[in-house]
Amino acid sequence: MKKIVALLLALTMVFALCACGQQSAPAAAPAATEAPKAEEKAEEKADEGFHIGIVTGSVSQSEDDRRGAEAVQAKYGEDMVKLAIYPDNFPEELETTVQTIVNMSDDPLMKAIIVNQAVPGTTEAFRQIKEKRPDIICIAGESHEDLPEIGSAADLVCNNDFVARGYLMIRTAHELGCDTFVHISFPRHMSYETMSRRVAVMKAACEEFGMTFVLETAPDPTTDVGVAGAQAYILEKAPEWIEKYGKNSAFFCTNDAHTEPLLKQLLAYGGCFVEADLPSPTMGYPGALGIDLTAEAGDYAKILAKVEQAIVEKGGEGRFGTWAYSYGYTVSAGLAQHAINVINGESELLNIDDIAKAYEEYSPGAAWNGSNYTNAETGVKAENTFLVYQDTYIMGNPGHYMGSTSVEVPEKYFTVK
Repeated sequence: MKKIVALLLALTMVFALCACGQQSAPAAAPAATEAPKAEEKAEEKADEGFHIGIVTGSVSQSEDDRRGAEAVQAKYGEDMVKLAIYPDNFPEELETTVQTIVNMSDDPLMKAIIVNQAVPGTTEAFRQIKEKRPDIICIAGESHEDLPEIGSAADLVCNNDFVARGYLMIRTAHELGCDTFVHISFPRHMSYETMSRRVAVMKAACEEFGMTFVLETAPDPTTDVGVAGAQAYILEKAPEWIEKYGKNSAFFCTNDAHTEPLLKQLLAYGGCFVEADLPSPTMGYPGALGIDLTAEAGDYAKILAKVEQAIVEKGGEGRFGTWAYSYGYTVSAGLAQHAINVINGESELLNIDDIAKAYEEYSPGAAWNGSNYTNAETGVKAENTFLVYQDTYIMGNPGHYMGSTSVEVPEKYFTVK
């Protein structure tokens, strides 16, 4: 009997323990459901916003590049769009240039970094960024470094089409009645593959069109002579060059700082100017013409109209060209817009049509063309590197587009070196 009572007591205790366990389970359930909600809230907070960074040169060196970056910041706000400037003397301040770009990646919400122009040091900066933040999209606009090199570190590279433009500028000069093409540069620029290959294309195109090709050298503004010294040299030499090569000569320079004094002397002494290295109606023209574009700032239709009127008044009708919309402005703004579209899932990073769509948002009505970069050594096209260009506009009364974007560039020029 005692054994039966003990057994009943034991069973009672077991049932009691089970009951307690069943009662405590519901109390623990809310904690189990709260944890996923907290994670979801954290993810939602992370997705509430992201940052993009745009690195450009200063206003004194690359005004249009900077203004394009500021346009994107004005559109999306300073909280979302972060801006930085690399040193004017970037060849001598390589470490500062690299660090300026890399510092952008310290922002935990940074999702894309665009550098325009991608001066030497950008490749190294992108490599360092990718080591610690592989999630950040690295985009190079108008690279000064060899395209295969920067293409190995960047997710996307977009340069002006130095191959097609090398041919098209000569073709346009020929159509304007020019018999000589004068190319002005300096050793640092000529060490860049993009510029040396363009020279080779220009030489070949001059032979095709029966024109004379001439190389002239001017001081590098990033050296001790500075911008002022380089510009003074152009002011002094340009009249001599015009007298030497004739008024039917077209002139071209690879540096932005050289453009204004060259235009000023061409207006005064004769000669043609198809378009700038990085074309824009604000590239050199306002200073050369002595006009103020403050009231028209940001409105390229009005800017072009005012520049064109001044060109005609000074007797330059039919001799001076540009792109209707600034290349530097469009690259900074367009590549930033493309990055935003990609992050938002609206575009594909390496789709040329999506890139063009972003460019056109900041250059409405302008025709663009382009293609993948072809390595002249291997003949292989790079998937992440694109060369683009806008139609050339010749100012006059009325002005007119040359239809350059619809011209088929002979295939042989894409492997000229």
